[in-house]
Amino acid sequence: MPFVEEYTDVVVVGAGHAGCEAALACARLGLETVVFTVSVDSIALMPCNPNIGGSSKGHLVRELDALGGEMGKVIDRTFLQSKMLNVSKGPAVHSLRAQADKAEYSRAMRRVLEETENLRIVQAEVTEILTENKAVIGVRLYSGAVYHAKAVILCTGTYLKARCIYGDVSTHTGPNGLQAANYLTDSLKKLGIEMYRFKTGTPARIDGKTIDFSKMEEQFGDERIIPFSFTTDPESVQIPQVSCWLTYTNEKTHEIIRANLDRSPLYSGQIEGTGPRYCPSIEDKVVRFEDKKRHQVFIEPEGRYTCEMYVGGMSSSLPEDVQYDMYHSVPGLEHVKIVRNAYAIEYDCINPQQLCPTLEFKNIRGLFSGGQFNGSSGYEEAACQGLVAGINASMKILGRSQIVIDRSQGYIGVLIDDLVTKENHEPYRMMTSRSEYRLLLRQDNADQRLTPLGYEVGLISEERYQKLLKKVNQIRQEKERLERTMTGANTATQSFLIKYQSTELKTAASLAEILRRPEMNYEFLSEIDPERPDLPADVTEQVEIDIKYDGYIRRQLKQVEQFRKLEQKKIPDNINYDNISSLRLEAVQKLKLCKPISIGQASRISGVSPADISVLLVYLEQRRNRE
Repeated sequence: MPFVEEYTDVVVVGAGHAGCEAALACARLGLETVVFTVSVDSIALMPCNPNIGGSSKGHLVRELDALGGEMGKVIDRTFLQSKMLNVSKGPAVHSLRAQADKAEYSRAMRRVLEETENLRIVQAEVTEILTENKAVIGVRLYSGAVYHAKAVILCTGTYLKARCIYGDVSTHTGPNGLQAANYLTDSLKKLGIEMYRFKTGTPARIDGKTIDFSKMEEQFGDERIIPFSFTTDPESVQIPQVSCWLTYTNEKTHEIIRANLDRSPLYSGQIEGTGPRYCPSIEDKVVRFEDKKRHQVFIEPEGRYTCEMYVGGMSSSLPEDVQYDMYHSVPGLEHVKIVRNAYAIEYDCINPQQLCPTLEFKNIRGLFSGGQFNGSSGYEEAACQGLVAGINASMKILGRSQIVIDRSQGYIGVLIDDLVTKENHEPYRMMTSRSEYRLLLRQDNADQRLTPLGYEVGLISEERYQKLLKKVNQIRQEKERLERTMTGANTATQSFLIKYQSTELKTAASLAEILRRPEMNYEFLSEIDPERPDLPADVTEQVEIDIKYDGYIRRQLKQVEQFRKLEQKKIPDNINYDNISSLRLEAVQKLKLCKPISIGQASRISGVSPADISVLLVYLEQRRNRE
């Protein structure tokens, strides 16, 4: 029987947040790219909360944008409400979060894909990865069609052998009732790829017309909105925002849940997959935090032109009747009607330790992967992995050096290093606490850290790169000016200091010294700084942070220097750990499994001790001397 046979450079399997970024990166770098999706209508779908960003995730989106990704640009065009989180704390943990119009976001991203040269969208299910001599050569579709490719990027999200469950109801579908991908797992297993079974979940969607908002606390966005993308004109995002709402569960809610735990698939054994620790269901919260009298519930709009609302904080897989009782016990939701039931979803994903830091499979050349398929959770984590996988697949085809973002360069580096190095037995979620160098890896300086790399790769235009160089130069010049501009202990200066409840000067001081005082900021200083140049807000923000946190930043830079020394000590591909007699058995097993590329990566493997690292360093030194 004849079948379609085509040739392309890159095949991307899946068009969620990872697949979109992977496909765009490849196409923009000049490669013929085909992206397959089980439904064209689900491109860049947000099956759970329709928001982008949040604590640590906002960092990821800004880093993705700095490298040349698309997510930040699209959310800037489609958000309903935007807020900078953690502003009462230091700049290292400030994170942008925007509530999205779910349908508009998906449409906008789809339009970007459709209008991108070299990129083709195909609605079809990929059932088999084709290889030859441990190298990928293409894919086969359910129809039998074969697409030959030089690289394949797997971005299957939560669709592989997906099963949605609530109560006794179980359907073998992907999120939102979309078609599951039921055949690819078997092909991957035949290739020797180790698979995991993970779980995630989502709360109910409710009819906004049946909510009593008078019993809830209204949540507003920021008065002055900051865009996600460094390329977005800040004035273009100053738009009317839609409110979100806050309410709480109570003891009655918790009693209903406890009384029906035996009907929850989570506790009855129906669900086999491992769920995310840091995004638990309401059943998990009530059981694990039994001393808490209430939990926050955020009511958030799904879109500007729909009454459908998302019940944030009440993810569940309880039966439909229990869901109604549970939601009706919450203030403001007493008469609410459910539009879509809450459910849990199980899906197949991989053990990401099978991947190199480039997100290429160690044992199958040309096969890359990104997103929830790699055992992570979250749209932002997925998009970043998709972009890196797309870049590296392109670099491999083009015969150029692949990129590895290390832990000192970005949250993306922390994310990928954690996935490929550490044992993850549950969906991985990014958090600011996972980054050792978070004072350096702020969301406000992502462009300075990563745009040069995006430019080197080819995803950042010359114009954008020159704008960055100008910004960096302005920051440097203004910091130098503040350090050398002195102010005396005169009447005007003393009056200024008294006004802002700051200690008076005894001798002359530089403007930088005054700015370092906790109660001072750059804007205040204008009163005693008549020679101040007119600079953009993003420049003055960097100047203030760099000066105020100078000592801490210097300390972290020294830590990074030590970190990089270990990262630069490379481990040869052909090393035989069995021949290193002083290594402990557990260390040998873990090192053989992970195949670290450097001493730094080896030191982060669970089960490899500092003593093992010392043995490894001695062995590598002896080996170099013999050679």
